[in-house]
Amino acid sequence: MKDRLSTTKFVNQWALWSNLSTNRKIFSATLIIALFTFGAKLVSTAKELVVAASFGTSDSMDAFLVAFIVPSAAVTIISGSFNAAFIPSYVQVKERYGTENAQKLLGNVMASTILLLGTATIGMVLAAPYYLPLLASGFSPIKIALTRKLLYLLSPMVLIAGTNTIWSAVLNAGEEFALVAATPALTPAVIIVFLFVARGWGVTTLTVGTICGTIFEAGIICSALLRKRIRPWPSWHGADPHLWQVIQQYLPMVSGSLILGSTSLINQGMAAMLGPGSVAVLNYGNRLITVPISVGTTALGTAVIPYFSVMVTKNDWHGIRHTLKRYFALIFGVAIPVTVGLMLGSELLVRVIYQRGAFTSQDTHLVAPVLAFFAVQLPFYVAGTLLVRLVSAMLANHILLISSIVSLLLNVTLNYAFMQRFGVAGIALSTSCVYLVAFLLLHFSWRRISKKYQ
Repeated sequence: MKDRLSTTKFVNQWALWSNLSTNRKIFSATLIIALFTFGAKLVSTAKELVVAASFGTSDSMDAFLVAFIVPSAAVTIISGSFNAAFIPSYVQVKERYGTENAQKLLGNVMASTILLLGTATIGMVLAAPYYLPLLASGFSPIKIALTRKLLYLLSPMVLIAGTNTIWSAVLNAGEEFALVAATPALTPAVIIVFLFVARGWGVTTLTVGTICGTIFEAGIICSALLRKRIRPWPSWHGADPHLWQVIQQYLPMVSGSLILGSTSLINQGMAAMLGPGSVAVLNYGNRLITVPISVGTTALGTAVIPYFSVMVTKNDWHGIRHTLKRYFALIFGVAIPVTVGLMLGSELLVRVIYQRGAFTSQDTHLVAPVLAFFAVQLPFYVAGTLLVRLVSAMLANHILLISSIVSLLLNVTLNYAFMQRFGVAGIALSTSCVYLVAFLLLHFSWRRISKKYQ
């Protein structure tokens, strides 16, 4: 009983402290999201251990990763862009015009999103025989056929995960951060179960587990929206000014996401040119760096956008500058030591996490430099995410389009240059350089815009 009272007292004191300022609200939300995201990433890492032990850097693993990147990119480009364009407008409509108008905007956006996701799914499936040989140019005909089969099995993911992305953003806009941060643990957990109970299915186990886990995630988020009396279903209320505002921001956003999202496809495609297992090597190194990156960017990016949107609505530019200054200091203060630690300990980390079963010591030597080069991006990626959220809240997504074009051109050029010297690890180094340049470009753009409000 005494412990319960102490816990209640702590929770009440924390709530009182965090509500004293916007920066404290952001910090509190960031901490909550970081804790739950870290938990989800632990489950995801456990899944990677089981996958590495089961498939190593085999041809079937290469095929799954190339098949997975296509629907994953479609979700990011379509729903991720709608998310970034929609949430600032949703928050502003809710603040200025009330809940019912915000509900109508959500219905319109859901109808538009599902139409786009459905069209993208059909196009992805029908065009697969034409783009897969280009995307996996180093694959044998048998390996390409397996990739196409896995792509077809994963195709429902576009509609399910894409819808869930919008639903999750609406919950985050209502400051329901914990549930959204925790649910991504479901898909890797389901995959682990499938890998143990359906070993005979081979790599198909990964596709079935992915689809089932995605369905479970969407079901939980949908239930949470219904409990908050938010109608998550698509409903058309006509193209009102609020929807047009979203569309005007969506067009440059989706163009930028299409360009920037293609860098993942380009990285995978160029890795496939380097020989069998290269795509898997790139993926294993990238998976390890996504743990600190996802914890940082998911937590901070998710927490800050509702508050940035409100501050922009209220023209609180002094508050925005203060928030940026504080969080840049926090990001670089934490991320730089983590980056150095990952670079110095990359081989030990890969050996401890992956080296068992089908994943050999030779694979460890290949993945370690990939992880070391990917680690360089950490501070710039997280800090850049903060600027991306601010630009979206300001409804200035044309800046993101310009940044994406520069990033794509730089990515292709540096991939080619660094591959000649470092092989697969060169692609990782190229990625880190791209995020450094993107951060500098966004920071320059923000400083130029902010001068208008000084």
